[in-house]
Amino acid sequence: MTVRTSLLAALSVLILSPAAPAWDRGEATTFARLPQPERNPEGIALDKKTGDVYVADFDFRGTNDKLGHVIVFNKDGKLLRVLRLAGVPGSSSALLGLDFHPTTHALLVIDFGAQQVLNVNPKTGASTLFTKLDSAAGPNALTFDTAGNVYISDSFHGVIWKTGPNGGAATSWASSILLRTTGKPPFGANGIAFDKDGAMFVANTGDDTIVKIPPGGGVETATVFTNSINGADGLAIDEHGNIWVCANQADEIVVIDKTGKAIAKLGDFDGISERGEPRGFLFPASLVFSGEFVLVTNLSLDTNLFGFNSVDAGWAAQVKTHTVAKIKRRIPPVHDD
Repeated sequence: MTVRTSLLAALSVLILSPAAPAWDRGEATTFARLPQPERNPEGIALDKKTGDVYVADFDFRGTNDKLGHVIVFNKDGKLLRVLRLAGVPGSSSALLGLDFHPTTHALLVIDFGAQQVLNVNPKTGASTLFTKLDSAAGPNALTFDTAGNVYISDSFHGVIWKTGPNGGAATSWASSILLRTTGKPPFGANGIAFDKDGAMFVANTGDDTIVKIPPGGGVETATVFTNSINGADGLAIDEHGNIWVCANQADEIVVIDKTGKAIAKLGDFDGISERGEPRGFLFPASLVFSGEFVLVTNLSLDTNLFGFNSVDAGWAAQVKTHTVAKIKRRIPPVHDD
């Protein structure tokens, strides 16, 4: 048998065998539609008291009314209200991460365009300043420790900032070259979460990595936990210590275990509907667990508006109605026999 014949035989086994290893991706469907003219949903948070879902609008063009908007849905995806974040002079309309403080229940929203975090009334949108960073900062996501301290990822400085439960001046809790990037999308430190042992995990979007920072933070204490998640963005850690990561350039959720091994790849992009809505995931940015589902914002960002093309840019430019997706919160077995 020639080498060529051997290779063809091996390929035919891989292609034709019905038992070839594969991911069971499930199906991502639409949870909610943003009302016009809201677009580019980025951050997402669950009010555990009511079950309502809060979504931040990354309106970087400021085309609505120059204010940041947070869209509120009930647990079934029904629109409840749109909050206009008024009250802090100089605020922008480009919002990113948001979450409810675990003890004060304050709704904290990152105003990326004005390098600050706002304390927002979840009923009216009236806002006060929680903390302010410098003009070159890129605040992106936030999380909390068991004492209620607040941590903010800075995509441009490669810093994790820390404040007390009630805000005020932020101090550097951790910094590292591993939290910066020269890649694209041009965001370093992005989604953040603590595990039960107090270590922080950070998505570096431009480097396609998940970075681990030991308890206590520090300067250059970070290490690369795992590589090659294409556009690692928002993340969350489940009760088993598995890390669920939005891969914004692969249109999927990647779930990795405590060793950094992928144990699930969920969802995919399935085109644009006749109504101009993404089917499945399109530039998934942030996620939150909600009962039996994972809710995921479809940022649907046309990166050509920022001067660089990407695999999803042409599709994102076609989106007319922006969506939040949902997918079953399950880790299917990987069949390999």
